[in-house]
Amino acid sequence: MNTQFFVVLLTLFFCLSRWGDEQILARPTNGHVAPTKPGKKRIAGKVHRRSTTKISAVNRKATKRKALAEENKKVVSSTTVALFGPRYAHVAVKDHLLRGAVYYLASGHGGPDPGALGRYGKYVLPEDEYAYDVTIRLARALMEHGATVYMILQDPNDGIRDDKILKLDRDEVTYLRQTIPLNQTLRLRQCTDAVNRLNRKHKGAYQRMVTIHVDSRSAGETIDVFFYHHQNSGVGKRLAKNIHRSFNAGYKRYQPNRSYLGNVSDRSSLYVVKNSHPPTVFIELGNIRNEKDQRRFLLAGNRQALANWICDGMRADYKLR
Repeated sequence: MNTQFFVVLLTLFFCLSRWGDEQILARPTNGHVAPTKPGKKRIAGKVHRRSTTKISAVNRKATKRKALAEENKKVVSSTTVALFGPRYAHVAVKDHLLRGAVYYLASGHGGPDPGALGRYGKYVLPEDEYAYDVTIRLARALMEHGATVYMILQDPNDGIRDDKILKLDRDEVTYLRQTIPLNQTLRLRQCTDAVNRLNRKHKGAYQRMVTIHVDSRSAGETIDVFFYHHQNSGVGKRLAKNIHRSFNAGYKRYQPNRSYLGNVSDRSSLYVVKNSHPPTVFIELGNIRNEKDQRRFLLAGNRQALANWICDGMRADYKLR
């Protein structure tokens, strides 16, 4: 009998103990938080590991961005070129798309020979001044992409000019301050000799020569920018065609209602084309005596556009080397 009574008491005690446990487990924390269940620590651990992974990924991206920024600091730089004039002397190198390319740029005529002359009201428009301004703008644009550029014909005090009327002067010199002779053959030989000396210096590099002129025809004849190359120079022809494509694209974008009629052809008899050792492209920007063509030269923005389009074609050519 005592044994049965003891078993009953033990059973009752066990039940009361389970009821108390359930009450404790169901008790809300702070009056509203759901009870903690077995396994919650494992779930929390997984969340923690995911957060750590996310933070690590963010850190890696930040490190990569910092490394890229440091690399950009190494390769992107700036330089000062006094020849470009006070306003444009500072040249920021945007990228190195033309790193390794060597360009020789020569505008037509200069010194004692102004080249073709146009008229704009009471003003004279000298070919050499307008060709020079486009050429020096091209030099700056090429340098912005990391190219090595030689201005073969230089004006020590003109720089890049934003004026509509560019004043005629005769103080241009050939590279390394050689006085330009009046005789045409001697003048052209002086130009090509300077280019060919530099060509030997940069032997093995990608080298190109571009010479820029403004044509002179009947005042009523409107022409587009066109290009000459040597008949035996496949790479010269390719460069001319790439610049030509750039002009085609420019006209389609900015003058969609106007056909671009400029072309590429060989003209091996031209002295500079024939005697320059690097592949050479001879560019005619238009007819300086034609009123419509004059708009292409008179506005500084248009001269910059010409330089930019030539630069774009030269970049495309270098990419295909």
